[in-house]
Amino acid sequence: MSFSLPDADPQPGLILNHSAHVLRSNQAADTLWVKNDLAGLSDLLPTNVQALVNAALQQARAIEGVETRFNSTILLWTFIPSPQTCEVLARGRDATTDVLTHEQATRSNRLYRVITENTTDLISRHAPDGRFIDATQASWRLLGYWPEELRGKLLEDIFRSDSAMQQLTEARNRLRDDGYATMTLDIAHRNGSKRWFEIASRAIRETYTGAVVEVVSVSRDITARVASEDNNRRLADELARTARLAALGELASSIAHEMNQPLATIVNFASASQRYLKSAGANPEHLERVDDGLQKIIHHANRASEVIKHLRAFLRKGRKRTTTVLLNQTLTNVARLCQWEADKNNVDIVCAPATGEPTIIADPVLLEQVLINLIRNGMEANVETRSTQPDSAGSRLVISTSVNNKGETLIDVTDEGPGLDEQEIRQMFQPFYTNKPLGLGLGLSMSRSIIEGFGGFLDAQPASTGGLTLTCRFPTAPANKRTPSIETEPNE
Repeated sequence: MSFSLPDADPQPGLILNHSAHVLRSNQAADTLWVKNDLAGLSDLLPTNVQALVNAALQQARAIEGVETRFNSTILLWTFIPSPQTCEVLARGRDATTDVLTHEQATRSNRLYRVITENTTDLISRHAPDGRFIDATQASWRLLGYWPEELRGKLLEDIFRSDSAMQQLTEARNRLRDDGYATMTLDIAHRNGSKRWFEIASRAIRETYTGAVVEVVSVSRDITARVASEDNNRRLADELARTARLAALGELASSIAHEMNQPLATIVNFASASQRYLKSAGANPEHLERVDDGLQKIIHHANRASEVIKHLRAFLRKGRKRTTTVLLNQTLTNVARLCQWEADKNNVDIVCAPATGEPTIIADPVLLEQVLINLIRNGMEANVETRSTQPDSAGSRLVISTSVNNKGETLIDVTDEGPGLDEQEIRQMFQPFYTNKPLGLGLGLSMSRSIIEGFGGFLDAQPASTGGLTLTCRFPTAPANKRTPSIETEPNE
């Protein structure tokens, strides 16, 4: 059998003798080696061409798929033997695109397997109705199911919790409308333990109709993070209560003053009433004075009761109570609570309430804690200034409420202290920053955190008095955000 090499063949062809020397070539082969600037036709062939020729002739069979590469071209050669003539037809095929595509697919598949088999998150595919199409190996650790067990199951069958049904329905609606959805679910693991998942899903749509044909989801176990956040909230509540206890200890003398005044008044009116009662037989008009004294005793006893209630609320342990707070009334209460300490330090607390009655939604006890802290800071600043001016008289501390032209509700505490520079104002709300010898640097940091928890902001700026003005700023709340009072049973 003698081979022919038609020049019309677009693929390169060579006829080789038993020594692998090129006997003849077609036009495609000639064009190819010239185009690639090769030394000769033999450079088109594999480096082990002699062994391939020998094997084809000795075994009397074609050898296929032998690769050669030069420049940017990849050829796959087939060696067809002719034992009668001891010649071999080497026919090449340009397989550059096919080989590179296959290599890219292989790399992508390898990368996909590395990611899906080693990721700690669950990657899953779902039908539009939520049925699992496939899932990664992480499903066993996160859910207690192997991927083959999940196939065909509905999400509702796996994510079993009271809130899951509604959230899954809402997620499907968002996937349909927006193509993307995220949700946080509390679910039950197959072994019965409670888990928290954060799930992000993306819809894959049909090209022409836009209908959702598949959903790809990534689910992350955030149980540890949720537990940590719950613990942090619990510790923050405990820290806030501890701070209230510490503040109450420092205000012990003020408490004694608050209680001593109504009790002393009660004793005085009781003694006077007793004297008038003894002489009522001879002077009946004294009964009117006894009645007036008893009414005043009731009034001051009620005032003492209000002080006790306020202190118990200040110490109450439980979750934050959110209600509508009357700021002008709160200012008056706080000023009264701090009055004795102000008198001791020769500081005049001036209340400047706003016209009307501005209100915010907050925890009244925590808000009072913040204002007490700001007032005490202001008094300490005033005392510091007077210590450098021995002949100075008393000083003033102004606390006011107002509503600015933006509709924001403001509480201002302005002192007559030495003030701070711009750098110190930026640092004063950082935890553990303080310029007091015995200070911890936590008061203002905690106060800002509490105000931010109410949706507001605490800031400071220089005052015209030479001291500082600390401002609690609360944005205007929409009417539908005004929530009713929420309070738990106290744990006293």
